[in-house]
Amino acid sequence: MSTEHRTTSRIPGFYKMSAAGRLQELSRAANCTLQDVKALMGTEGNGLSLEVADRMVENVVGVFGLPMGVGVNLKINGRDQLVPMVVEEPSVVAGLSHGAKFLRTGRGIETETTEPLMIGQVQVLDVLDMKRAIAALERATPELLEAANRLDPALLAAGGGAKSIETRVLEPMEHDDPLGTMLVVHLLVNVCDAMGANAINTMVEKLAPRIAALTEGRVRLRILSNLADRRLVTARGCVPFELLGKGNALLGREIAHGIEEASVLAERDPYRAATHNKGIMNGIDAFLVATGQDWRAVEAGAHAYAARKGRYTALSRWRVRDDGLRGEITLPMAVGTVGGVLRTHPAVQAAVHNVLKITTASELGCVAAACGLTQNLAALRALATEGIQRGHMGLHARNVAASVGAEGTEIDRLAKELTHEGAYDAAAASAALTRIRSRRRLPAA
Repeated sequence: MSTEHRTTSRIPGFYKMSAAGRLQELSRAANCTLQDVKALMGTEGNGLSLEVADRMVENVVGVFGLPMGVGVNLKINGRDQLVPMVVEEPSVVAGLSHGAKFLRTGRGIETETTEPLMIGQVQVLDVLDMKRAIAALERATPELLEAANRLDPALLAAGGGAKSIETRVLEPMEHDDPLGTMLVVHLLVNVCDAMGANAINTMVEKLAPRIAALTEGRVRLRILSNLADRRLVTARGCVPFELLGKGNALLGREIAHGIEEASVLAERDPYRAATHNKGIMNGIDAFLVATGQDWRAVEAGAHAYAARKGRYTALSRWRVRDDGLRGEITLPMAVGTVGGVLRTHPAVQAAVHNVLKITTASELGCVAAACGLTQNLAALRALATEGIQRGHMGLHARNVAASVGAEGTEIDRLAKELTHEGAYDAAAASAALTRIRSRRRLPAA
């Protein structure tokens, strides 16, 4: 990741500023002009005009807005990184920003990636001689790869392209499975900085007739796989006990053991793992939406990867070590920095080019994985200490306050009162707002 600019992700009191003030501070922290980040606001705060939206998808009737926030305090591979996030759930941005404080020591979160290989699948049915079919494919591999690469010379020129072919034989699984043994052919493609779906789908569709001829079978599906288990990102971090305990090393060690115990439960139990991984994806998805990625593909790949050994388990692991609490996450990351929404959506362009200042899919994937690890730490620390609801409901109280008509400073006052009373329904909020306004109208004694 490049370090030529002097971005800082440490913005103390960022959450206390007005939205306009945050935008101004963001331009300073990201070392760019206010105009560079104003696209994040977009037309009437939506980040997207109706005209542009109409060119992106079919049957457009409007633009649906979601809050765009900025996660602060992240340091990834020694570099401070501001993180744009689009999400509706209270506490996600705050949780990531809080968790990032604990992981800032040293080089912060350290990441590594594999080669950006994606998989295209060709399903072949009615193969009479499986061994002969596989042998024919092996002999024809150079021919097939050359044919695939002729379809995308730009990808080949960039150092990518079709690299290899693999075969898998799938037997019937259940007694009522209606099909016999089938062959699945995998085309492995280095997609460089693209997500890769369009390139791969084109390749497997064009190769399908030749594969059918070689195998003497019948081709059905020809499409990429969203289980991108050859395109992985790993993020690791360590939190010293003293920092975890906010100055108290003994307390920090106790909290670390609580987080470790929570991690092991998620590793063993799919019921807990589902919620554990959902929390991880809170941070990843919010970042992917803000950067115009196919977050649904990454989400599907992540959960499939979590079940790759036949049992659904946690994507992350946390362990107590001599130097502190260490966490690690590995997951597929099919993201891109060329094409798609990045070419059309002005807010996405501002998020990637002006705030993140990254150009490669590898860099973007590293930030996404770091977001997942950081979000996970924040959630587990809350669960191991005061519980998840305290921070979550404090932010929820602001939404309830606004929904009953509180304005300006009333929102914070009412939210504080609701949190103190532990009541968050509309009736309680309306009654409390009436009391606040009555006290304000009382004449001085």
